[in-house]
Order: sequence, then C-alpha cells, then structure tokens
Amino acid sequence: MRLVVDGSDVFAATGGRDFDPALPAVIFLHGAGFDHSVWALLARAFASHGFGVLAPDLPGHGRSADPPLSSIAALADWTAALIDAAKLRTARLIGHSMGSLVALETAARHPQKVAGLGLIAIAAPMRVSDDLLNAAKADDHAAIDMIDIWGHGYRASLGGSEAPGLWMLGGGECLLERTRPGVLYADLAACNDYQDARAAAAKVTVPSVVILGGRDLMTPAKNGKAVAAALSNCRLTILEGGGHMLMSERPEEVLAALRAN
Repeated sequence: MRLVVDGSDVFAATGGRDFDPALPAVIFLHGAGFDHSVWALLARAFASHGFGVLAPDLPGHGRSADPPLSSIAALADWTAALIDAAKLRTARLIGHSMGSLVALETAARHPQKVAGLGLIAIAAPMRVSDDLLNAAKADDHAAIDMIDIWGHGYRASLGGSEAPGLWMLGGGECLLERTRPGVLYADLAACNDYQDARAAAAKVTVPSVVILGGRDLMTPAKNGKAVAAALSNCRLTILEGGGHMLMSERPEEVLAALRAN
C-alpha cells in the first residue's frame, strides 16, 4: 500500500489483506536499519484476525522515500501524520527497538491518536556503543556484523528458527546490507540521543505491554523494566533466553503476549 505522509511517498505492508480503516488499526514500527519485512509473521496474524494492519517502511528505509529522520521526536510526529494519512482516528502502535521508542514518544506527544502500545525490546536509555556508532557512521560492514551477532540470542546461532527454512542470522545480515548509506547511523544516533523514554512513559495511560528478551545484549532487560515501571497501565513479559530480535527468535510467544493485552 502507498501513502503520502508529510508530502513524501511511503510504502506500508498490510499483512496480506486490503487495509480497511474501519477496522481496529495496528501499526507496526520497525527498528534501526530494518524495514516492514521484520513484521511479516505478526502482521499476517493480526490482519487475519480482524485488524487493519499497516507496517510502514520508515522514511529512508525499504521502499519509502528519502531522507531518514534524525530524531525519535521527528519520527513520532511522522507516525502521527501517518495515522492521519491512513484516515484513522486512533491506532495501536507496536514497535521494536528504535520503533518502540517511536511508539512510546508518539503516545506521549499525540495521546488522542494512540489506543494502545506494544513495546518490544525497549530500553531507557537505549545506549549504542561507540564502536557500533563509529562503524555505522563509516558505513563499515562491521556495524552489520555487530548488530547481527549481538542482536540474536543463543538459539539463533544454533539455527533454531521457529519458521521452517529461515536462517535468522543470515536473514538479518542480508536485510541490513540493503540499508541505504547513512540510514543505519541516523537510526542508531537517534536511539542513542533519545533521553526522554521514562518521562514519555509517565505521560502514557493507554494499555501497554512491554516484551523483553532475558538475554538481550543490545537493550538489556533491566533497562526495559524501567520503562515498564514508568507506564501506569502496563503488563511486562520477559522471554527468558531471548535476544534482541524477538520477532524472528520467538514469534509465537511475542504474538501471544501482544494478543493478551
């Protein structure tokens, strides 16, 4: 599906079904360097059970137009504009990593547009190592290697995909390799610079679920628990042994946690 948001062309996947703005809406927001495809399984599950689904490529990512946005606040305002462009009054926002910060900030800045939150692998702060930032700034493949290795739990290194035929580490690497120059650095810098997660969470009253990986090396669970504690209406789920890429590592458990909210 194509939309025009703030004057720019945006691609959004719809979970394999025509998007119907009359249905309860769910918007999936991907993480740094990725695109809509990370939501393939979850988007289809929601679209097949009575929801209108949008999984957009954020500006500068995937099939959406350049340039990338440089801050979480700017991405939150863009998300609010996306809700308007899709002719929705409200939507539930589900985000992963950077996308979870965007979802949270959108709910704080535009509360009338957000019906609920699903925050996967969120952290406050979402600190990015200097080595990773520097490699991303130089468009060095080492940045992709770091994210791929640090981002997956131990099961992924053993080939333990729950979706037959998929290679989690290889798939993540290939997807990041398609990212345009400068985009990964812009995303990581936005995460690193964002210091408002707890303050934003304190403003949010809609039903929320926080889903964390117990062995997440990129956004440690203790930093995600701080966000959950600041949310007034939140259910916390910790997937023991899970890494950062929970949608590919533990899709069934993530789906169950989201549906229970």
